[in-house]
Amino acid sequence: MGLSGSGFDMADFLGAISATVRPGTARPVVVHAAELQALPAGQVHNPTTLAIAGRLPTATFELFRQTIPPGESSDMQRHYHETVHYVISGHGHSDIEDDTQGWAAGDFIYTPPWTWHRHYNDSAAEPAEFLTIENSRLLRALGITRRQSAGLCTVAEARARFADDQASTDDRASTGDHSIPEDHA
Repeated sequence: MGLSGSGFDMADFLGAISATVRPGTARPVVVHAAELQALPAGQVHNPTTLAIAGRLPTATFELFRQTIPPGESSDMQRHYHETVHYVISGHGHSDIEDDTQGWAAGDFIYTPPWTWHRHYNDSAAEPAEFLTIENSRLLRALGITRRQSAGLCTVAEARARFADDQASTDDRASTGDHSIPEDHA
């Protein structure tokens, strides 16, 4: 019997509806800092360090600790998922499309879906560190995932590099076509 699909059974479906919520059994519930796994530098495409809390059994979001070295930045990128960065330490600014905003320890930075963005560490001496939370796992589960990197460039340069892609994205939106094309190599 199932709660959906060809094995759907109304009794099972109704039996699953309950006023009682049982605690989740997924483990581990704690991943220590030493257990974070750094993404290989060749896959990051910028001088930052990204360490993922991949052992946490989250189903809909991912958690990273991101470190931007003094005077450096992330790459100019965009992706279908939303991202929130909590600034653990340091100060800098972010370009998110045509907006530039400063930030410091204790601030939150929100990156909307499919917006060109880049984060800069304005300190010449200290790294900037973020707790990065993104809903990429949820979108991956739904089959909606895409990420593009334009490298270490400006928003205008990223738009120019991916101009054909932007036009096709605009065309799909205006016609209701929400298929996901292949990324530029």
